[in-house]
Order: sequence, then C-alpha cells, then structure tokens
Amino acid sequence: MLPADQKKHHCTEGRPPFECIALLLQGGGALGAYQAGVYEALVQSGIHPDWVAGISIGAINSALIAGNPPERRVEKLREFWERVTSDVFGSWPQDFLTPLAKGDWVRGLMNQISANSAMLSGASGFFAPRLLSPWLHPTGSIEATSFYDASALRSTLESLVDFDRINAREMRFSVGAVNVRSGNFVYFDSTTHTIRPEHVMASGALPPAFAAVEIDGERYWDGGLISNTPLQWVLDSTPRQDTLAFQVDLWSARGDFPGNMAEVETRQKEIQYSSRTRANTDQFKRAQRIRNTVAALLESLPDNLKDEPNAKLLGSIAGRKVYNMVHLIYRAKNYEGNSKDYEFSRSSMETHWRAGYQDTVRTLRHPNVLKRPANHESVAVFDLERDGRD
Repeated sequence: MLPADQKKHHCTEGRPPFECIALLLQGGGALGAYQAGVYEALVQSGIHPDWVAGISIGAINSALIAGNPPERRVEKLREFWERVTSDVFGSWPQDFLTPLAKGDWVRGLMNQISANSAMLSGASGFFAPRLLSPWLHPTGSIEATSFYDASALRSTLESLVDFDRINAREMRFSVGAVNVRSGNFVYFDSTTHTIRPEHVMASGALPPAFAAVEIDGERYWDGGLISNTPLQWVLDSTPRQDTLAFQVDLWSARGDFPGNMAEVETRQKEIQYSSRTRANTDQFKRAQRIRNTVAALLESLPDNLKDEPNAKLLGSIAGRKVYNMVHLIYRAKNYEGNSKDYEFSRSSMETHWRAGYQDTVRTLRHPNVLKRPANHESVAVFDLERDGRD
C-alpha cells in the first residue's frame, strides 16, 4: 500500500454530477499495476465507478474491482499484484543494490533480467511455460498453439473474484475479446452475459504467448488485437447517459524517435497498443456536436412537425448528454525498454502502482475535472501531460 501521508482524500464530497462514472482499463501486461494505483486514488477521493470495462490485463483488474465489495477492492488488487510479481533480487544485499539501481542503464539491465526470468519461468498465479515447445505437440492440440499455460490464472481469479457479485450487476462489467474464426470484436457484458472466469481469460489470451479460450463452442483471443481500449464500447452504449469516464492507458501514443533496434521494438509496441485516444475523442466531439445541433433543431420545430417520420428519425440521434473524459496515461521510464509489459518484478509493480496513484491525485486537482462541461460539444477532455499539471 501507499505511505500513510499520501492517503488523504483529495477532492469532492458527494457524487460528481453525472449519471454514470466509468473506468476504462487498457491492456498492457505487467504495466497494469498502474491501473490499480489509479483506482486506489479514485476511491480515496470518494469516486466510485458504476461501470468498469477492460481489455487484457485491464479485464483482470476490472474483474478484481467488480467482483469484490467496495471496502475490499484495493486489498484484492494488491493481493493479485503481489501474487503475480516476484523479487528477483530479493536475496541480494540492499547496500549493494541501492547504489546500483540509481543508474538508468543498470536499472534497465535489472529490469531485463527480471523480464527474462518471467519469460523462462512465468509469473506465479498467472502463467507458466509449457514443458515442451508448441512445435513438438500435434497440430490441433491446445498445446500446439501457445508458448505458455495460463491455467493458473483461472485458479487465481476464482480465489480473488466473486463472479456471483459481478453477475448480480451491482456494477456494470465489460471485457473485450476477438473471435478467432470470424475475426469479430466481441464484448462480454454483465448486462447480456453470465460472466465466468473464461470471459476474463479470453480477453487476455494474447497469441502466441497464450492459447485461445473456448466459450460456448467458440474460441477467443485478446481484444487488444483489434482495439486495446473499451472507450468506443462505453461511448456507443445506449441509452446514453451523462458520463464521467476515466480512461487509463498503459501505452503512450506519443514518444521519441527510436535510435536503435531495442528502441524500435519499444516504439512499435507503444504505437500498436496505444488507444489513439485523441483521434477517438475528436471524432466523438464531432458526433456530439451533431447530436446537440439536431436536438436544438427539433426543439425549434412546430408541434405539428415533431411527429413527422423524418423528425422521429432525427430524434433517434439527437441528444443532450454530457461527457467528461479524463485520460490517465502511463509514461514509461527510459530504462524500461520493450520488455516492460512482461517484467513482473515487485519493485516495478510498486513503481507503476505509485505512478497511477500520483497521476490521479494530480489530475483530480484540476477544478473542472468533476464538473459538467458547458461547451457546445458537451464534451470536456482532460489530460495530465497536456494540461501541464505537476
């Protein structure tokens, strides 16, 4: 947990003036501890989501949140992240490690050693390497389609998540996956599905590391293959609601031009798995402007025209709902490199968790984050880096 002097309530009394508070969690493997820190800061500020939606590791964090009572959610997030991370250098003397860890290149080397350990040995309670290479298994077997066995994740989910609570719909829950045969993006949503561990596992089954997960006769891979954020699913949901959305991204679309092959691999991952948030929000603003304009037009019509078929058709797209979209994006350290999403060391987990917590605290200091927008689009977008808060 965070130090006691950081555990203060930072913002509002009472619920923010929105019909729905949504928490949107991107995929990003070991970086997902950042999302746990974000959630801890939100609840300590009195902000309790009505809806959690996630992809990949975001789906696991979402299940840990929705599948536990409010007073135990941070505890269960902590239990999961401590279970799946390890202290590779725990037996090394601290008076030797501390001076070493101050240099970026040394920290990068230590992270790479930790990542290699996860690659060779897996992550406790999450995944383990198959004893035989998939190339040595018969075609058609599940062992022939992945390098790692993720069956331990099912046991972890079953021990930490109350799926009856998720299905009781106290909090809406959504996870995205890809149907392997059709290539279609699918959301498993507690409003339309009975959620089980395999729905969460399917959302995080990124090939070729993990095998597709079978659900009702179909097999599914990680939703990040198509879209690594559930933003569009939440924004397109009907009936529309005044929404305060916290989008927590683990990959930044912006970055420096790479100078070597290692940096090329890192930048390639960042671009591939980033949410293209700004483009999506710009498009959503345009749609909102149209909805508001159509609503104003219909309100100005004489009563005898409001029941015309064309007016009713336009009414189906008109709207006056408002949206605050708060972006929280993990900014990777220079030393982390291209293995940061599978570097499951305890020290990195703590660093990511603390970054999520502190970024959220700083963001919530903005005076308008929790206020309803008053612009023509009825959309306000907040970004820690862009707004220059520190």
